[in-house]
Amino acid sequence: MARIATIEAPATPEQVWGILADGWRYASWVVGASRIRAVDTTWPAPGARIHHSVGLWPLLLDDRTEVRAMVPERELVLRARAWLFGKAEIAITLERGRDGGTHITMAEHVVSGPYAAVPDRIQEEMVLPRNRECLRRLALLAEGATE
Repeated sequence: MARIATIEAPATPEQVWGILADGWRYASWVVGASRIRAVDTTWPAPGARIHHSVGLWPLLLDDRTEVRAMVPERELVLRARAWLFGKAEIAITLERGRDGGTHITMAEHVVSGPYAAVPDRIQEEMVLPRNRECLRRLALLAEGATE
């Protein structure tokens, strides 16, 4: 069974989507993203990109993340490029919970570069803590949007 990060957020899917759809907030919830340099005006449409930096100042690398697919308020599939590591595909899904909140999942898989040769199970274990923290931050931001 795949190790996918999940969280139950009290915010609605619309509120969570509002954070995902604002490319300028990407560095607020994505662990490792340090700053946003530019966001395509079509974000989060397929093909749109966020141009960001990763790492800790002053050791920053400029990179980008592209939308591969999306269904508003339901799913966002990203292709993140990480200079040393290759590219990873990240799928974030939103489902309305029984209490009106949102069940959020995040799955990540390296698709190119040296880590693509790492077995899936090991990849999943390596990114799970980071992805859990990403979802925790996303949920907190969305919850703050309710106030």
